[in-house]
Amino acid sequence: MNNLLISEPPLQVLPSLAKIVGLNEAIVLQQFHYWLERSNNIRDGYKWIYNSYSKWNEQFPFWSNATLRRTINNLEKQGFFITANYNKAGFDKTKWYRIDYERVSNASAQNEQTSCSKCASASAQNEQTNTNRLPETTTETNNNTSDNKSDHIQYKQIIDYLNEKAGKHFRNVESNKKLIRARWHEGYRLGDFKKVIDNKVLDANDANSFFTAKYLQPSTLFGNKFDQYLNQQIKPKVEKGTKSYGGVEF
Repeated sequence: MNNLLISEPPLQVLPSLAKIVGLNEAIVLQQFHYWLERSNNIRDGYKWIYNSYSKWNEQFPFWSNATLRRTINNLEKQGFFITANYNKAGFDKTKWYRIDYERVSNASAQNEQTSCSKCASASAQNEQTNTNRLPETTTETNNNTSDNKSDHIQYKQIIDYLNEKAGKHFRNVESNKKLIRARWHEGYRLGDFKKVIDNKVLDANDANSFFTAKYLQPSTLFGNKFDQYLNQQIKPKVEKGTKSYGGVEF
């Protein structure tokens, strides 16, 4: 019938329809469409439905009678509903309703055209803005770029240093980079990472330490204890068979 209306159980509504007519109106419009498809009331070549407001209100118990009346009237004023009176008794003022499906289609097309126009306008404006913001490539720009290299996260240097000192083969993958990035954003730099690696390599070589070579990995070194490892005081290893007095081995 129309790509904005569905022939399924009541109280379902497409967001695109709600965007055009309003949420309350979309719910009522969809419900009327549901009953129109099942109606046997044919007048002047169209299907019609009718009901009293109190009966309609039973299908929308979450609204007051005033809200329902206002919503139906809004749809009528916007031209989505066409009303008539086919009652047998002249005193019966119950309204008969049908949907102007052509009006729904036109509203959909108009909304799509407006959206596309806005997208095109926004795209053109964004393109113009980006073009205006593109800096010229000058010596000054290149020098500034070089000066800011110290702020670039040195993933490879850190991983390579760890592999060299610990005899490992870790790769520069995202899981390792994520840990490095977290510490880097806390203000730590390449020298700090190297010191942590040096501290824990010495620690792992200490027979009295609980920290062993298996912990020499990014997940351990660059985790939440990074600052603790950085400030750890590692005692120089004393070779067996030697004694030390006053800092002099003999």
